[in-house]
Amino acid sequence: MRFTEEHEAIRNTIAQFIDKEINPYCDQWEKDGIFPAHKLFKKMGDLGLLGIAKPAEYGGMGLDYSYQIVFSEELGRIASGGVSMAIGVQTDMSTPAMAKFGSNYIKEEFLSKAIAGDAVCSIAVSEPHAGSDVANIKTTAVKDGDDYIINGTKMWITNATQADYLCLLANTGGDKPHKSKSLIVVPTNTPGISFSEKLDKLGMRSSDTAQIFFDEVRVPQKNLIGEEGMGFTYQMIQFQEERMYCAAGLLKSMEHCINTTIEYTRERQAFGKPLLDQQVIHFRLAELQTEVEALRALTYDAVDGYINGMEVTLKASMAKLKAGRLVREVTDACLQYWGGMGFMWDNPVSRAYRDQRLSSIGGGADEVMLGIICKKMGTLPRLI
Repeated sequence: MRFTEEHEAIRNTIAQFIDKEINPYCDQWEKDGIFPAHKLFKKMGDLGLLGIAKPAEYGGMGLDYSYQIVFSEELGRIASGGVSMAIGVQTDMSTPAMAKFGSNYIKEEFLSKAIAGDAVCSIAVSEPHAGSDVANIKTTAVKDGDDYIINGTKMWITNATQADYLCLLANTGGDKPHKSKSLIVVPTNTPGISFSEKLDKLGMRSSDTAQIFFDEVRVPQKNLIGEEGMGFTYQMIQFQEERMYCAAGLLKSMEHCINTTIEYTRERQAFGKPLLDQQVIHFRLAELQTEVEALRALTYDAVDGYINGMEVTLKASMAKLKAGRLVREVTDACLQYWGGMGFMWDNPVSRAYRDQRLSSIGGGADEVMLGIICKKMGTLPRLI
């Protein structure tokens, strides 16, 4: 994947934006347990950063996904994982299906507002009993005249309390779990929708996450994305961008942990010399940086295949698996070298340790990625 001047221009724009508009406020947003999504997204929308790979006729830049992945990689520079995750939900999780399969109405009414930063969007798939097991969701959308009547609940929903609308996966009929689901855009101000209190999470503290309840929620059938019954398929396609986003978004987060640890251990004296002079430390940091570069190569390779129309489920799943496991390894190792300082709540490596633990769970757990990889390799046992 070759980067052009246009790629680098996008990289520089988002880097400067993060340095000016995001990182100076992250500590406060962490304490508040929420960040001002509408205000921040509007600023990003004004710069064109929320629609890099979205259609130009609806306000996007109309560029291929390699430009989006540059954006995603730079998000790893954000000092709060909750903020970068929330942005990714807007750009790579809740809107790709709208852009690919939505009607003109969907694109004009919902996608264009998300791209402009005039609306906060969320993806509503997981349920209390169905996280990675997407086929097992229970929320229903039953036809009534020209509307759907939605009942059920969604769990662990990022941007929930600030979202203007949801890209919701629900059962719309049929007894085949992979053919019975549809994606529907649901405005959050619709009667019958209610929210839990913000969930008290281990990490991603600046992200407002909540459970959402649907009680006889009525939305027009024209809010359907694409074809009825194709929701599971659309969601699996959407997951590919989400998983490449996840891998790319962790690269600079891990490098930041490594680099700040180098700086700290170079200054920290122990037994008469800098900690960094201990071979076990500088060798280990070299190993970790090598692993990050290997992940970067795998991620770029997956993106290159994706923009050239290749099937990338295997490589995207491998990148997601590797990213989730490697970030746990990097943050744990780096935290150790900070000693007691690493155990302090406000330490940047400590925050990354808490925030990025989610990477092996959200967007498909490690075990689901392994199942996909095994299926593609032909080693997954067949059900009798």
